[in-house]
Amino acid sequence: MKGINRNQIAIMNIQYKYFPLTRFLDDAVANGVKNIELWGAEPHFHLEDMTYKEISAIRREIESRNLKLVCFTPEQCVYPVNLAAPSLAARRRSIRFFEDSIRAAGELGCNKVLVTSGTGYFDGSNYDDAWNWSAENLHGLGELARHYGVTLALEVLRRDESNLVYDLPTLKNMLQELNHDSIGGMIDTIPMALAGEHPAQYLEALGEKLVHVHFIDGEPRGHLAWGDGILDMEQYLTEFDDLGYQGYLSLEITDGRYFMNPSKSVEQSIRRLYSVL
Repeated sequence: MKGINRNQIAIMNIQYKYFPLTRFLDDAVANGVKNIELWGAEPHFHLEDMTYKEISAIRREIESRNLKLVCFTPEQCVYPVNLAAPSLAARRRSIRFFEDSIRAAGELGCNKVLVTSGTGYFDGSNYDDAWNWSAENLHGLGELARHYGVTLALEVLRRDESNLVYDLPTLKNMLQELNHDSIGGMIDTIPMALAGEHPAQYLEALGEKLVHVHFIDGEPRGHLAWGDGILDMEQYLTEFDDLGYQGYLSLEITDGRYFMNPSKSVEQSIRRLYSVL
């Protein structure tokens, strides 16, 4: 690899949901990983239940191990969070959720927060309204993010998760409409593969506006450890390398098969990934 290096690799704590956060942090150190992405949910970091003192304690745990928190990812796919919800009350709650997440990122010393577009009804009956609500609310969050020195990473979801931002064309359309310097795009290799797309297409279209990547194997669905899926991860890595990607490649391993032994999924993925870097 000419440019991509080990310092761009991050791991995430989502598959450690049945273990203490400290187990995840210690595994990062043991595997020679310098960067982490923090999944914000029980039992590690459910923000609605936390005080500033508790947030500061998490920051100390991270920094005491010389780890860098590169992205805060509040759980927003299985919670009642939807910036494009038909209910005004739900949209307001969702906005507050992300506002608190941006502030928490500031307290954690983290300059990136993952966001998603939300979704409208899948029959398309409120598509225009949902798109407009999503854009309006994302733009407002971008203003707050700018104040805190945070970049919002707008993630592409699967087509069965959102009918708003689910592939490169819809991501481009949303970013162009937002036209905000504190909001960039991000990809997850699973929705990308399901859409028949490749990293090179995103890099060529977005350039430096591609601000974060979830870099995982799949079948092609699933979020698997390296080597447990069918995706050509080395080809993806080559595309990121050839087109000069400067951001982080984060291992978001979520499949339930890893919940009883999350350490193994990290060790396997890092060993294989580092072998080609």
